[in-house]
Amino acid sequence: MTAADDDREPLVDRVGPDSYLTLHYSLSALDGSEYVSTFELSPATLLMGSGQLAETLERCLLGLPAGERHVFELAPAEAFGEHNPRLVERIARSALPPEVELKENSLIEFASPDGSGRFAGFLRELTETSALFDFNHPLAGRTVRFEVEVIAIL
Repeated sequence: MTAADDDREPLVDRVGPDSYLTLHYSLSALDGSEYVSTFELSPATLLMGSGQLAETLERCLLGLPAGERHVFELAPAEAFGEHNPRLVERIARSALPPEVELKENSLIEFASPDGSGRFAGFLRELTETSALFDFNHPLAGRTVRFEVEVIAIL
């Protein structure tokens, strides 16, 4: 080992497209309304490219080193897209499964028509005869603040 070898910076692992991570993160709108946060909870673990985190959020993580905190502001097109009014639908209460508890301002999960998966809609309004659901992502149409601290790259 030479003196030059001692002066080298240690290699810093950086997030790659197939990294397995432990991290804290939060998603919020610019007005401060928080959508999700792990900062006061146990950290999350995820495998990049597995669909556990939106692809647009994963792109923010690429190249980040462990041990640093970063904040990204993402315009609607970069985050969850624009709000699509065609994804807001009024459904007759009689057409809804009777076992589903209907409560305004809550997320209701449904089976897809062919039974192959599940999807969720936000119940915006409830009347005696119908329910108004918004199937957009709750942060669609909003600029998003994505804060992340990569704890470890495994």
